[in-house]
Amino acid sequence: MAAGETQLYAKVSNKLKGRSTPSLLDPLLALGFPAHTALKALAATGRKSVEEASSWLRCHCNDPSLDDPIPQEFGLFLCPSGPLLEKLQEFWSESKRQCAKNRAHEVFPHVTLCDFFTCEDQKVEYLYEALKRAGDRVLASFPATIPLVLHSSISYLGFFINDGPADIIREFAMAFATEAAILADCSVKPCTKQLHLTLAHKFYPHHQRTLEQLARALHPGHPCQWTAALFSRDMRFVHYQTLRALFQYKPQNVDELVLSPGDYVFVDPTEQEEASEGWVLGTSQRTGCRGFLPENYTERASEADTWVKHRTYTFSLAMDTNSRKDTEASGRRNGEPRSPAPRSISSIQDLQATIARRSVLVVRHGERVDQVFGKCWLRQCSTPDGKYYRPDLNFPRCLPRRNRGLRDFEHDPPLSSCGAFQARLAGGSLLDSGVRITAVFSSPALRCVQTANHILEELKLEKTMKIRIEPGIFEWTKWEAGRAGPSFMTQAELREAGFTVEPDYRPAFPLASLLPAESYTQYTDRCARSMERILGSCPEEPGAILIVSHGSALDSCTRPLLGLPPRDCEDFVQLVRKTPALGMCFCEENREEGRWELASPPARTLTHGANAAFNWRNWVPGS
Repeated sequence: MAAGETQLYAKVSNKLKGRSTPSLLDPLLALGFPAHTALKALAATGRKSVEEASSWLRCHCNDPSLDDPIPQEFGLFLCPSGPLLEKLQEFWSESKRQCAKNRAHEVFPHVTLCDFFTCEDQKVEYLYEALKRAGDRVLASFPATIPLVLHSSISYLGFFINDGPADIIREFAMAFATEAAILADCSVKPCTKQLHLTLAHKFYPHHQRTLEQLARALHPGHPCQWTAALFSRDMRFVHYQTLRALFQYKPQNVDELVLSPGDYVFVDPTEQEEASEGWVLGTSQRTGCRGFLPENYTERASEADTWVKHRTYTFSLAMDTNSRKDTEASGRRNGEPRSPAPRSISSIQDLQATIARRSVLVVRHGERVDQVFGKCWLRQCSTPDGKYYRPDLNFPRCLPRRNRGLRDFEHDPPLSSCGAFQARLAGGSLLDSGVRITAVFSSPALRCVQTANHILEELKLEKTMKIRIEPGIFEWTKWEAGRAGPSFMTQAELREAGFTVEPDYRPAFPLASLLPAESYTQYTDRCARSMERILGSCPEEPGAILIVSHGSALDSCTRPLLGLPPRDCEDFVQLVRKTPALGMCFCEENREEGRWELASPPARTLTHGANAAFNWRNWVPGS
């Protein structure tokens, strides 16, 4: 460390030593960490303990931004606790279940007291003193209860805080801003507009009535202790998507990220062109490293999941928050209610209830051969005289005959050997679940027909149930760029290859009506009309209609059933990117309430790792 830097941080350390709490910086310096990175670690972990800060530093030893002078971004919120918080959490869960996720679910229940602001790492502890001084200033006048008035509009639902209580809360926010400017040299803009606790925001208009009904059942007069909480976040990733790792992943290549269950990864949607299908490029919150990761190892997390809670001031208890431990949440959790697990088939009663309803099961096809061996896969398995041979065990053992020979497979690839195995595993799981399949529809793509056939074989239905080919549920043709139109096997070719297809089925979209490079609106309209036709062609009897299609169909074929408009195109693309082979969506008809509901699929999930190509010649000496 340079002499000037030593002198600077010595002054900071001495300033902090004069406070009532012991300095956390000195033990980190004694461990050999540079002062600027030690202060950065303390700010990033909420200045809770030397152990947390040193652990953060060890994890970030390869973080390329470790030495960058990037401060944390802070926010101050008034948060409910006690019985009122429990009721709000119940509303959070039920509104997400009935009306899907909206912007309010990204953050825990709160009243915003100021805009986000930055604070230098070495001055963060002064914010804690500012919080205490501001709280002490209004403690005597802080209202015992805060009246909440429900307000609703076409895109917002929440509680407003009016009259005197709102003025006292604004006084507290103003006092914090003043103290933060004096003690920590921070520019804080307190909230001066209508104070509110948001229940739902940016939801679909047709959900307004349901959300209002749920909100009216929420009595805001429940007992509550109000706590002012100071949170921080990494300002570099404010507009990124946040993913949570579900499984451990060990990198196969140097440009991939290590994942442990529970890790958070920041992903910039605008940078994903560099990633292959099924992969994303992101930055790990735990290590600060950047790299590729398998998207199906993750789930979408909420915005505030990565925020760090620093200190709180509870008005009814008048406790000095600089001298007590925060026991309400861990440093990296914010108290947001966990999403309720979707209803799963875990008992005979659940199974019977599922069988008694009409349902739709949408399944993505298995792994396709070009996904493994690239666009030029056909050259790898063709002899000079145009015959097929198997260069790798993951190539299919043989290919069905097509009138124009192998070249027809170039734009209509088959399943790989692993893809066929995936389909059989899924079919076996459906058989074990006891679900009753009443009809099966397939995209005309060969990989989908093969997947449907393997599932039927495992269900012991291949001789009694015929596959109905529906071109209307084929992939978005924009993703078939550069082609005049998709070329599929004819029904005669499919029957010759051993597939049992329904010759008399009249599709919603004949093959000739598929438009090349169609717009997103044309695609979603096509899927909605196809789903209407599919339901209309099946008797209204209990059991599941099986639809085997593409990753995009899990969204575009279920949202019309659920009464939801098409998803935003950018969100749709990101969602499809992470849909794995044999991914499933399951919808059940709730006739009592006249609607369809999303439920947990009857088959188990299928997760597996990558397997690199092997060359035995690498073991030959001198090679």
